[in-house]
Amino acid sequence: MNTLSVVIPVYNEASHLDQTIAALVVALEGKGFDPEVVLADDGSSDGSAQTVEASLAGRVPLRVLSGPNRGRFEARRSGVEAAAGEFVLLLDGRVRIDPGALAYVHGQIQRGRRVWTAEVRIAGNAPFALFWSLIAELAWSDYFEDPRETSFGASDFDRYPKGTTCFLAPREILLEAIAGFRSRYPDLRDANDDTPLLRSIAERERINVAPGFSCLYAPRTSLDSFVRHAAHRGVVFLDGHGRRESRFFPAVAAFYPLSAALVAASVRRPLVAPAALLALSLSAMTLGLARRRSAAEVTSLALVTPLYGVAHGYGMWRGLLTMLRRRRTDSVRP
Repeated sequence: MNTLSVVIPVYNEASHLDQTIAALVVALEGKGFDPEVVLADDGSSDGSAQTVEASLAGRVPLRVLSGPNRGRFEARRSGVEAAAGEFVLLLDGRVRIDPGALAYVHGQIQRGRRVWTAEVRIAGNAPFALFWSLIAELAWSDYFEDPRETSFGASDFDRYPKGTTCFLAPREILLEAIAGFRSRYPDLRDANDDTPLLRSIAERERINVAPGFSCLYAPRTSLDSFVRHAAHRGVVFLDGHGRRESRFFPAVAAFYPLSAALVAASVRRPLVAPAALLALSLSAMTLGLARRRSAAEVTSLALVTPLYGVAHGYGMWRGLLTMLRRRRTDSVRP
């Protein structure tokens, strides 16, 4: 029987953890793994650790690691380092893993397919939830137009959906990738802890994805949380894709002069900014119609894309300024 450590990094996720743990327990029962749960509490103030302790209630061995808020990457690092299992499942606090996901992946492990990123579905049909779902499906249309069992390596890395939201791999592979991880931000709370880590793993061993290993993610759906999360995604997008090996690098490089020119034009002619946002909305709506999405999905794209674009763009600029400040600091050090 394979041993499995489920590493759950949390920061104030108590409202979601009951469902996360309930789904995890069902997925683990009799599925071929000897499990433990390692909760890496990243400075929560809402009783997240106590919620997990009550939800597990002795059904799965639990270890709680508590520390100050240093970001998801550091929380995961501490969890993986403390894990005792041969395999590690990284699982975020907002994720409900499907009942048959671990049984499916256990069978695949016996066939030598050891590294798995989950197919992630977004819960809910509110406009913000639909938008998060559409971003993934449109960005990774090669997979989502034909969901199937497949795998990818370093050469086709950017063509498939991936993330550490629900990710399973041998512990030693994760430890190697974590040891080699580098961010261009001094504060790892701003780091992209998905793309560089997974790209490093893909260079060692192919990463598998399939509908059989899937989960449901609870998105941020209030206006305030959506905007803050979109801005954060802009910061981490620069860290992950502002690198020449990413197929999104040309878009990142073009963003800064184009957005700066747009802001300069808006100062001279105030109508330029709303006209640009309207054009962005219409472009998103046209894309949705061309892909034959539902009326609700097209409406979500039209309404939410301009808001997301502004917040994400702000995050990318904030990330660039952070990088430049770090370079300036590094250059004056003796």
